[in-house]
Amino acid sequence: MQGTPQTHYFVPNPSYWPIVGAVALFCLGLGAALAVNGVALGGGMLVTGASILAYMLFGWFGDVIRESLAGRYHGKEDHSFRWGMGWFIFSEVMFFAAFFGVLFYVRVISVPELGDFEHKLLYPDFEAAWPLSTGPGITERYEAMSVWGLPAINTLILLSSGVTVTFAHWGLVKGRRSQLAAGLFATVLLGTSFLFFQAWEYAHAVHELKLTSASGAYGMTFYMLTGFHGMHVLLGTIILAVVWLRVLKGHFNPEHHFAFEAAAWYWHFVDVVWLLLFVFVYWL
Repeated sequence: MQGTPQTHYFVPNPSYWPIVGAVALFCLGLGAALAVNGVALGGGMLVTGASILAYMLFGWFGDVIRESLAGRYHGKEDHSFRWGMGWFIFSEVMFFAAFFGVLFYVRVISVPELGDFEHKLLYPDFEAAWPLSTGPGITERYEAMSVWGLPAINTLILLSSGVTVTFAHWGLVKGRRSQLAAGLFATVLLGTSFLFFQAWEYAHAVHELKLTSASGAYGMTFYMLTGFHGMHVLLGTIILAVVWLRVLKGHFNPEHHFAFEAAAWYWHFVDVVWLLLFVFVYWL
């Protein structure tokens, strides 16, 4: 009954999905090890592991969705979900903070200190300059990525996606299903566009700028930070696409829509990280 204090916390039945996930990760790890060492079986193991993982994700999250639609989740469960998502995003903040720390250490401390040594202590023709420092194994000159090109376009795309997902949230809260669906669809399209332009940017960097992950400290940090962020954009786009499909099936209402909120939180986090990347990796 409405207004009655909740005394029971829903606990799902024992599940075999964690075992399926463990098998998938084992196949992926073994396949990667075999593939790196040139063993023919490696590619097949990777495909098998990825297939099992996809099966596990569809099955496990399908169970959670069915539990939610059955009304199993109430105040206490919702509270736990919010704390869980909050701590997950915090762990992601720490993840990127570590890589930004690498960037700042290399730029502010490591490269200038190496420049103070006599060149004979390192290697001939060493240049302690950012971003175009030289190093062992760098056989040709490379160029830094320009800020006012594809990066600026992708910044506009992600900023726009933050607006569209907020527009969708307003539609959900106010019971406007068409606004909700349109806003989510636009956000998914913008996320996909970001990934397309990032792939274009990487192709331009490798083939025209000769910028690779082996291009000194700049190339290493550039691909490390932007690559991991791209993976998060891909994950966020997939999550939002699933939420959009659920909206088309009539899921969520103004009172109960945590799955949408979790996806929106994650997307806003991705937006903020990109703004930091744009400033510290591309601009400064």
